[in-house]
Formats: sequence, structure tokens, C-alpha cells
Amino acid sequence: MFEGFTRTEIETTGARIALRHGGDGPPLLLLHGNPLTHASWAKIAPDLGKRFHVVAADLRGYGDSIGPEDGGENHINYSFRAMAQDQVEVMEALGYHEFFVAGHDRGARTTARMCLDHPERVKRAAVIDILPNHHIWTHASREWALRSWHWALMAQPYDLPERLLAGVPAQWYMEKKLSKPGIGLGFFDPEAFAEYVRCFNWKTIRGSCADYRACATCDLEMDTADFEAGRKITVPLLVIWGAKSHTEGVHGDVLAVWRRSYATDAWGGALPCGHYVPEEAPTETLSWLLRHFAG
Repeated sequence: MFEGFTRTEIETTGARIALRHGGDGPPLLLLHGNPLTHASWAKIAPDLGKRFHVVAADLRGYGDSIGPEDGGENHINYSFRAMAQDQVEVMEALGYHEFFVAGHDRGARTTARMCLDHPERVKRAAVIDILPNHHIWTHASREWALRSWHWALMAQPYDLPERLLAGVPAQWYMEKKLSKPGIGLGFFDPEAFAEYVRCFNWKTIRGSCADYRACATCDLEMDTADFEAGRKITVPLLVIWGAKSHTEGVHGDVLAVWRRSYATDAWGGALPCGHYVPEEAPTETLSWLLRHFAG
């Protein structure tokens, strides 16, 4: 994976971020979801590298990145604000004050917070298969709870979810977590899937549970404050999602939600796949990203 890319680690003010970077052109930051690593971009990063300097990074606590031992007051150390700050510092260390950014799942939530906290840094952004945190928490339903069960489980107090997740083999958990009804696992690159299993250790379990605790507490508080103040993402925003994903299945027209209350300049559409869009539909994902960032 990532042939021709350089692997490195960069110290930020709060973490040590592992990443691969390569290619030539304007800088493009790629951020992954849970319980994945930057390997989720392996199918499209080489092609993006023909047009951009691609930086595929692990979020703090995920993959080979190291985050704080403690979540901090109100879990702020694993908030999307903290994760966004890491990546801004990563891009600064690589010589970029401004850049493009695309995120999937948790990486997309980090991207959304980055657009709000650092609009002067983000030239254009893309969020893949998510709805805003504020919308999720204020439109919860039985169907959402059953299809997104891990949100509530992983947000439980330390160390109940950590022990439960660590109490089963990582291979078994990844197979159960990533296999969606009617879709399965066949689209995953075996090397990428092996990376997800390798990295699902106590460090990652602890960090990812802290992430979900922050999502239900300090992240929601920030997002609610932004919503009530009428603050929206103003940078050009691409919104794409899987037509077979829970995102559309539970909430309907994804783009309409973003346009109505959370972003002033959003466009996009559904792709013929499930939740793991960059891996299930790499050709279509690449096409959308090129249209948005290089069109």
C-alpha cells in the first residue's frame, strides 16, 4: 500500500501523529474513521498523488498515532477540536498553512470542526458519510440506536467499554464491526484489513472510547453552541455518502440537512455503496474528490 509514499511521525502539542505522505501538487489531507487507520485511503491515495501532495494521517489514539493517556476534563483531549488541532499542526510542520481536507466518519467530524475552528486554513473540504453531531444527537431514534449501537456503548464510563472491546480477539471484532448486512467484507483490501486488526490494541481501544465520550459531551456542547449562534461551515464543502449506508437509511436526504442548518456552500450526492465509501466505491470517490478539489 502507498507505494512511493513516505511514512513519518510528527509531534503536535498534544499527540504524536503517524502518517504517510506523497505525490506532488497542492496539499490534501485525508482523515479516516473508526475503527480504521489511514490505510482506508490506500485504494485512492496513489491516484490523488498524481494531482496533490497527499497526507494520509492517523487520528490521535488511532492507528499508530499516540494520544494522551487521559481524556481530560469533560473528555476534551479526545474532542474533534483536539483532533483537528493535531492535523493543523501536522500540515504546518510539512510546510502548509492552507490545504484541502477530506474526512470519512470520525475523520469527517474532525474535518467539520476544523472548518469551524480554522476556516483560514481550509481551502475546500469534503465530509464522507456523516451528518453533523448536533443533528445526530437531536434526532436520535430506535433505528439509529440499533444501527449505531457503538455510539452509546463506547461513550460509557471508563473502563467498561474498553474491557468489553479488549475481551474479544481483534480479528473477530473487526469482522463483526465492519461487516454490514447485505454488504459483507469482500471489498476490503486484505492488507488494509490486517492493519485495522494490528492496530486494534489497548491504546487504540482506550483512545477511540475517549473519542466517543467526547462526542457525547464536549463535542455536542460545542456543536450546540455553534448551532444556536447560527455559525455554519463557510468553506466550499463536498458532502458524499453511501446510498446503502445507515446515514441515508436513517436520516434521509443527507445533503439537505447540511445545507439547511450547517453549511453555506455544500454540494454532493450519494454513491452506490455502504458506509465505508472510499473502500467500497474508490473509483466514484476519486471522481467526486477530483471534481471538488481539482475541478
